Amino acid sequence: MKPRDAEAGPRRLRGAATIADLRELARRELARMVFDYIDGAAGEERTAARNREALERVHLLPEVLVDVSSRSLACTLFGEPLAMPVVVGPTGLNGAAWPRGDLCLARAAAAAGVPFVMSTAATSGLGEVAAAAGPLRWFQLYMLRDRGLAREFLQRVREHGFRVLELTVDTPVGGRRPRDIRNGFTLPFRWSAANLLDAARHWRWAARMLRQGTPELKVFAELLGSAARGDTISEVMQQQLSGSFTWDEVAWLREQWTGPLLLKGLWSPEHARRARALGIDGAVVSNHGGRQLDGAGATIEALPGFVEAARGELTVLVDSGFRSGTDIAKAIALGADGVQLGRATLYGLAAAGTAGARRALSILAQELELAMALCGARNIGELRGRCVVHEGPRR
Repeated sequence: MKPRDAEAGPRRLRGAATIADLRELARRELARMVFDYIDGAAGEERTAARNREALERVHLLPEVLVDVSSRSLACTLFGEPLAMPVVVGPTGLNGAAWPRGDLCLARAAAAAGVPFVMSTAATSGLGEVAAAAGPLRWFQLYMLRDRGLAREFLQRVREHGFRVLELTVDTPVGGRRPRDIRNGFTLPFRWSAANLLDAARHWRWAARMLRQGTPELKVFAELLGSAARGDTISEVMQQQLSGSFTWDEVAWLREQWTGPLLLKGLWSPEHARRARALGIDGAVVSNHGGRQLDGAGATIEALPGFVEAARGELTVLVDSGFRSGTDIAKAIALGADGVQLGRATLYGLAAAGTAGARRALSILAQELELAMALCGARNIGELRGRCVVHEGPRR
């Protein structure tokens, strides 16, 4: 017998040709409070909108009369071969979108030949995700207040074979997300009359949640037990996470983790210079998808200056707002080594589990290869530098 989401996926995904199509499927499938948790951003969502607007102002330049009959999206990150310059980034509470959502994303990434980054806020355990993700498994860390506990945590991550560590540095406090406040979105779910009525309208999602049970922060539960419980996601996280971790203390983490270490949430050329000085291996230029500081600039705007300051000594990834293979091509052309995905694969997950996440990655790969060919590039390296013009801000 086929797994349940393998049966449902192809039928539900029929006709889904873009990430926007998957977003619409996700909107129809999910209870509003869960869709808004994934889709929403901080404040008035200006930064989330600016991420998209800025990407639209970056123009790829077509090239003609070049032999592009043979093409490859393959690349290497931290000495490991990837099928394309994409990483399925860390996202929390994935079990609210689809049962065992972290495992679905990990399996999709493994099938596509790209890394999966497990979140500290995962709803599956370390061992389960390690088995599902295959060899390209990374881990995202929120720094804990208790350094001894953090050291124990890192040891567990290492024992499960996670080779690359990403420290998220742009969340000393959680962003204020009005959609979540309006919906009363909490962990565990808060079942108001409005949320119950909405769940009844989205009966397939509700049935899946009933079979699965309420998602839990499994990684925290494994490490902390009852201390991982709280009224809201933000409260759970803030109880244990450090808001005082500074550049001076990054050296401590560098000593604890001997594998590749990235800082996620860097932004400016000065950030790049400080990361280089501390022996950090890479960075993710990120504004958390607009979910933290509303009013911040777009990551694609910050990328060229960051790459220049990195001087080739940092592996540079970028995230926030990427919805197509063309967007990915723009980032590569501006100097990024790869793009880290968030909502794009989450929309696929919410639409159809593993099959939906695989469809999202397939769409992005097809679009990226087409953009590369039409820019006269036969490989990822040939996209760099010569295919992009950056238009000034619109009036």
